[in-house]
Amino acid sequence: MKKLLIMCGTGVATSTVVTNKVRDWLDTQGLASEVRLYQGKIADEMGRIDEYDIVISTTIVPPEIKEKVIMGLPLLTGMGVDEMFNTVKQQITA
Repeated sequence: MKKLLIMCGTGVATSTVVTNKVRDWLDTQGLASEVRLYQGKIADEMGRIDEYDIVISTTIVPPEIKEKVIMGLPLLTGMGVDEMFNTVKQQITA
């Protein structure tokens, strides 16, 4: 089972919106049983970012973790959603 972290600046507002959208997408893709979702704020998760297989963020991340993070802004703006979910799906099925 893959561990997927969704984080934002405070771990409350935008990460909740994105978590709900990701959960719905996982259900429609038949992938919900393959992923365990976690939600948090970036300040709390920086020290344990490597514990997760997939990380989606709605906030700017430091350069040292940028390659590991998928930007979740498309789920807030509606632009680039398919591309973002394709990236997530590739990481789930890898």
